[in-house]
Amino acid sequence: MRALLISIVLAAPIMAQACPTAHDHSDQLEALFEGVRMAPNERQAEDFSQQMWQLWTEAPDAKAQALLDRGMEKRAGFDFLGAIEALDQLVAYCPAYAEGWNQRAFVHFLRQDFPAARDDLAQARSLNPRHVGVLTGQGLTFLALGQEAEAQDALAAAVELNPWVKERHLLRAPPPKPGEDL
Repeated sequence: MRALLISIVLAAPIMAQACPTAHDHSDQLEALFEGVRMAPNERQAEDFSQQMWQLWTEAPDAKAQALLDRGMEKRAGFDFLGAIEALDQLVAYCPAYAEGWNQRAFVHFLRQDFPAARDDLAQARSLNPRHVGVLTGQGLTFLALGQEAEAQDALAAAVELNPWVKERHLLRAPPPKPGEDL
């Protein structure tokens, strides 16, 4: 009994440091995806997009939120090393939270460290394959790396979810099939 009690006491700090599961916003996001697809203009579509970002940037707990906020504030102030430090802590603490990876990828992209951005975006996409920001980030990163086919795939996936996404102009139309009119 005493050994069990000691084990529990010693494990408590470790268990207290575990990141909780991120909130499940899938129903809300599905409604927002439907809304953005039905939006009659870019202005209304932007409202839906902003609501999506509010959900994606809702971290699993206060500690994760503080790290995310600090990373985004440092990035906005062009303190990219400070942003990376905060976001490194976030992905270490909450490795299943896609937005931590996505925000760190954005900082890597701004620093023109495109391979690091690509890797973080791959992780973010594996965690949240319908995150439009991740998909457009992949498209831009693949373009920067000269990987046109991969860029087009990511951009097409983003436009399928949100036809008003700002990066839609980078999506190339597929070549006409033989016998089709231009």
